[in-house]
Amino acid sequence: MNKGWIFVILTCLFELFWVLGFNLATTWWHWAIIITIITVDFYFLAKACESLPTGTVYAIFAAAGTVGTALMDIYLFGGSFSLAKGFFMGMLVFGVILLKRSDDGAKQEEVIT
Repeated sequence: MNKGWIFVILTCLFELFWVLGFNLATTWWHWAIIITIITVDFYFLAKACESLPTGTVYAIFAAAGTVGTALMDIYLFGGSFSLAKGFFMGMLVFGVILLKRSDDGAKQEEVIT
């Protein structure tokens, strides 16, 4: 596994931590922890972009944050689920998978030519 993918996984996890922190923070030191998590998160994002296509990394980062936040809203904070919400979350995940596959296809074409 490319080291960049480990950074992608870490940046997606840390993004969910700071989004969760936004909902739970009540004192100044909670916000200090959140700012630290955000700083580390963007470090991981930058490290992932060093070895992977930036567009793919950011698409995964944004989609994981969007889907993860929506799921946290539903399961942790009592939000509602609808078929439309589920459909569009699935579309985000499907779109990121297709984007990744298109990057792999472009690399194979470069090797052939």
